[in-house]
Amino acid sequence: MERDIKKIVSEMTLEEKAGMCSGQDFWHLKSVERLGIPAVMVSDGPHGLRKQPDTGDHLGIGESIVAVCFPAACAVASSFDTELINEMGKTLGEECQAEDLSVLLGPAVNIKRSPLCGRNFEYLSEDPYLAGKMAAAYINGVQSWDVGTSMKHYAANNQEFRRMSCSSNLSERAFREIYLPAFETAVKEAQPKTIMCSYNKINGVYASENRHLLTEILRDEWGYEGYVMTDWGAVADRVKGIVAGLDLEMPGSGGFNDAKIVAAVKDGSLDEALLDQAVERILKVVFSYVDNRHPEAVFDRDVDHEKATAIETECAVLLENNGILPLKADAKVAYIGEYASKPRYQGGGSSHINSSKVSSALESAKTKNRTVSYVKGFPFDKDEENEEELQAAVQAAKEAEVAVIFAGLPDVIESEGYDRKDMRLPACQNKLIEAVAAVQPNTVVVLHNGSPVEVPWADKVAAILEMYLGGQGVGEATDRLLYGEVNPSGRLAETFPLKLEDNPSYLNFPGDGLNVDYAEGVYVGYRYYDTKKMPVRWAFGHGLSYTTYEYGNLKMPGETLTDEGCVKVTVDVKNTGNVAGKEVVQLYVSDKNGTAGRPVKELKGFAKVALGPGETKTVEFTLCARDLSFYHEGLGDWYAPSGTYGVLVGCASDEVALEGTLSFETKKSLPLHIDGSTTVGQLLENPVAAPIVGEMMQKMQSMLGGDTAETLGSGEEMAEAMAMGMPLKSLASFAGPEAAAKIEQMMGTLNQMLGN
Repeated sequence: MERDIKKIVSEMTLEEKAGMCSGQDFWHLKSVERLGIPAVMVSDGPHGLRKQPDTGDHLGIGESIVAVCFPAACAVASSFDTELINEMGKTLGEECQAEDLSVLLGPAVNIKRSPLCGRNFEYLSEDPYLAGKMAAAYINGVQSWDVGTSMKHYAANNQEFRRMSCSSNLSERAFREIYLPAFETAVKEAQPKTIMCSYNKINGVYASENRHLLTEILRDEWGYEGYVMTDWGAVADRVKGIVAGLDLEMPGSGGFNDAKIVAAVKDGSLDEALLDQAVERILKVVFSYVDNRHPEAVFDRDVDHEKATAIETECAVLLENNGILPLKADAKVAYIGEYASKPRYQGGGSSHINSSKVSSALESAKTKNRTVSYVKGFPFDKDEENEEELQAAVQAAKEAEVAVIFAGLPDVIESEGYDRKDMRLPACQNKLIEAVAAVQPNTVVVLHNGSPVEVPWADKVAAILEMYLGGQGVGEATDRLLYGEVNPSGRLAETFPLKLEDNPSYLNFPGDGLNVDYAEGVYVGYRYYDTKKMPVRWAFGHGLSYTTYEYGNLKMPGETLTDEGCVKVTVDVKNTGNVAGKEVVQLYVSDKNGTAGRPVKELKGFAKVALGPGETKTVEFTLCARDLSFYHEGLGDWYAPSGTYGVLVGCASDEVALEGTLSFETKKSLPLHIDGSTTVGQLLENPVAAPIVGEMMQKMQSMLGGDTAETLGSGEEMAEAMAMGMPLKSLASFAGPEAAAKIEQMMGTLNQMLGN
């Protein structure tokens, strides 16, 4: 059914239009019955339905319907599998249709700037390329059921401390290269029905009234078509919000802000056309759901539980393994730690799911009649030492062939609303792991956490399996992975530093509560560690397997890449072991031109490939000019200088197997206003100025005079360096009045030629 949205809006009163721009309650938009506009419902996500009654809380405190908890974003991103997350999205979309939910609030794509952000478990990655591709796949999956998504939190919301008022202060370049691209990719490839703006300020302006963010970038540049809603309670000035491009206030203010909109239209300070535009955007999304209901949709919790379990097996990351894993079916194993019986599988806050069932590794082992004993060792919910439990764990480890310790972070440490204080596991857990490893060389640690932890015992244990927050099927998934029913194939979507102090944001996180300075710029995560050549515990992209892989035959066409074209990159990957597995092939690009301020490499492609024993497959990537580019603030656009770029292929940011080179030519020229401080080198880099300056450089020696040149330095290299760094004002003072006049004339000519 085709709706005439503009006609419907034209028939609404001013008060009805203002009212449509705020929520009816915590979870519903307002209705206008006389015009056939229903009150649709939205629900928290993103890894399950947290559908609450009208009197809900949006904080994860009150009860919600029984639903299925899928792996959190920290886990799903580690799958590096866009098809997998797309299927997860489709399942969630069907669940929403079955439960009459018009919008699922997610995915959350904020960058993991610091390991301490309390909500990192809900975010995808430290890398914007990976986060964007995974988010787009998720959104396309959910919205294939005509259910909307609300990508969040737009933008630069990278901490919980004072997130409702603090100003995230960062350069436009860092904003464009690190904190916006995940949103940009998802908008261009998936068009989420809604986007949720964040609470915080960005360079002093609240996101909810930031026209640069909500209109100039989101709509004018990226072509966004949906509506923008607030995070719950994020409105600062409601009228400024409408002008900036904010459409919907949630959960509403009981009419208080609606009245401000009405008054502003009446006194002429708000153009009613802007209000109409906001209402049109909202109604377009409302009716895209209402007019496309799916009566065949079913929410089968048992079936979806199995899906959640299968997804988690693809997400877990095998961090270390000396060959102890997979466990032998008849091995005598001691399970230690209460997470074996009570796994931590989700984070706290607005995404907390009332799960239909939860599988534990201990329960799964018993069901399969494995030879497993169990000792509590330490509690799952607090840091509390118990000497009797510790000794029992040590004794059990001695008597077993293998000890598997189930460790992790208690719920109270990771949640929406506050940040972590450190990267440490509870002291009682570290103490037990050390004690068990001292008596049992075959000690395996299984981790349940939403973000990186310090592991001082890593070199003392035989294997470490990172399950992250793996959803309600995490126990069964852990069993399948430990015993080799499934080959681990997850890869880290974030770096694990050796210690907290190594993190690039350490000195500037979380700020003073009023401001937080993103002083590390574009050097976030592996971009920092790799460029600084700093050792880490586990690098971005790292993950082991029960088989081995070999890379070869990297190919690229010989022609030069240009601004308009693209180039295909192919590489062969072979499973050289005797077990079927899945390899995550990662492609990085490196600027080899000495461009200042660029990370040593950046992810620009990835693919997850299933390979049988001895099987080889060819993986194909496509690179375009944008993949080589950085954001140039002077140009106000993406720019890559002409020259040579490295194309690196491997299995982690610190494990590059093959490297090729790619030539690039651009027709873009950087803006240049010439004055006395402009250097000779800057002029020679400009295609317009270079020929004229080149002629001037030939006369350099005579202009300076032999004695002056000798004074400035000896040797060709030093002379060239001095010349390239020479400002025109200094050159004029060395060259004498006649040459100085010619230099001044040249400056005027060049500025005219450059359009200055």
